[in-house]
Amino acid sequence: MAQSAAVATPPPKAKKPEQKAPKRRTASPRRLPYLLIAPAGLLMLGFIAYPVISVFYYSLQNYNVTKPWRNGFAGLDNFTRIFTEDDQFWSTLGFSAQWVFTQVTLQLALGLALALIVNQTFIGRGISRALVFSPWAVSGVLTSTIWILLYNSSTGFSRYLADAGIGDYGTSVLSDTGTVFWAATVTELWRGVPFFAILILADLQSVSKELYEAAAVDGAGRFRQFFHITLPHLRDAIILATLLRGVWEFNNVDLLYTLTGGGPAGETTTLPLYVANTGIEGHDFGYASALTTVAFVILLFCSIVYLRLSKFGGDHK
Repeated sequence: MAQSAAVATPPPKAKKPEQKAPKRRTASPRRLPYLLIAPAGLLMLGFIAYPVISVFYYSLQNYNVTKPWRNGFAGLDNFTRIFTEDDQFWSTLGFSAQWVFTQVTLQLALGLALALIVNQTFIGRGISRALVFSPWAVSGVLTSTIWILLYNSSTGFSRYLADAGIGDYGTSVLSDTGTVFWAATVTELWRGVPFFAILILADLQSVSKELYEAAAVDGAGRFRQFFHITLPHLRDAIILATLLRGVWEFNNVDLLYTLTGGGPAGETTTLPLYVANTGIEGHDFGYASALTTVAFVILLFCSIVYLRLSKFGGDHK
């Protein structure tokens, strides 16, 4: 028998693994937003952190540019002087509390009323909204300049009131200790009320009209709809607006400085205005920094307590 020769087939060659191109490392989707905002965040941190740290540092120093031989570490001496020797600190702190409470309360009430009015549908609503919001675009210095002219005893409305037999000629409400507070209050109300009106109106736009229609079907009048639908919906917006405005009014310097200069006889001197006068006019930057630190702690404490008591962002059903 003829034997057939078996042809041996060589085993298949093992293929060399393909070399993959190295993957480029890319930021994960979770990290990418933080990387994008990192430059702006670092700049903001630098502009905010450095002044804050500087204030805390100088609050522990004797730093008066007119008396350089007394400069140096003071420890807690500046703070001891504030609470035990400085009567003006307590008077300005008391006026600041009065100013903030009056302004925030009146601005909230008037801003809420204006927001409810311009939220209605009527002819000329767009122009009315523009007129209501326009004072918010005016700076504090320009606002005080406008009202100084209005309060002027020779050219302002007090002259026309005197012509009508109300008041005397030549009287200025800004130089009278009995009227200066309310004159400054009216000026700040003109500028501050639009802030509340804008925020509250923006939140009113998100209230469902179906809620009001359902309440009307159930026999609820306008007042019940306001207290049971509108106010609960505006709760968080009102809390946030009052907190922000309270902090801003506490730190009010530009309007009072240009309107009254803190006078007459210190009747309209707030704590921040006292700090500015101590640092700029008195050149005592160490003591002014200590006053600023105390004001910062007061604002921080009051803000935390206010948010805790108001339960901002919580369930308020």
